[in-house]
Parts: sequence; C-alpha cells; structure tokens
Amino acid sequence: MFHKATISVAVAQGERGGEVRHWGTIPNRPDHVRRPAEKLGCDGLRLHFCYEAGPCGHGLHRQLTELGHDCMVVAPSLIPVKAGDRVKTDRRDATMLAKLHRAGELTGVWGEGRPGIDPVDQFSPERAEP
Repeated sequence: MFHKATISVAVAQGERGGEVRHWGTIPNRPDHVRRPAEKLGCDGLRLHFCYEAGPCGHGLHRQLTELGHDCMVVAPSLIPVKAGDRVKTDRRDATMLAKLHRAGELTGVWGEGRPGIDPVDQFSPERAEP
C-alpha cells in the first residue's frame, strides 16, 4: 500500500496579502504532525488546515480535527492553477494551497466546508449493514 513518507507544511498568516511561507517538511507520523499543530496553535488558537486529497489522508484529517482544528480536503482537480504552471513540487504546492485556502478559493471534497461528510465514517465497519 502506498503511504507518503513526508508532509510539506506552509503557513499563511493573517488576512489576504499577509506573509505566506514554507514552514518545513515533517515525517507523516502522528507525533510529528501534532508538534507543529500545537506550536502554531498555541494560546488556544484554532488553525485551518487543508491538504490535497490522496490515498493517505484519512488519518491526517482525523488527527487534526481531534486536536480541535478545521481541516479541508481538496481534490487536485478543484485546485485553481495558472495557465502554463507545470512545475510541481511539494513545497510550491503547499505554499499555493496555503494562499488559496486563506483567500477562500478552495472547494473541499470533505471536511471544513462540507459539514457531515466524512467518507471514513460512511464506510466504517460499525456502520455496515448486517
């Protein structure tokens, strides 16, 4: 099974026009995801996360929402792209997602912006019909 080893993190602070920077790359492990969420969300600040949908995002979404933050999952096909922009790197993608999320330009496929929709819950064994 495919599992992405790292997560590229970018931060967009404040209102439109504020600083957007690449925060770093972290291992895709719960303890490593929790640390920056706690550090950036100090003083009870509720953070707004987004990430590109993929095969290993259910656990990430759950962890971030359990920590009390908003989390939006975005389908790659719904992310606005400038014409001719073909260079794709994790760092550039993370920075662009942070900018677009802050500006309200993203459409979630589940999570924040799509209340009540959680594919993990919809297909969990507890909800399966006998």
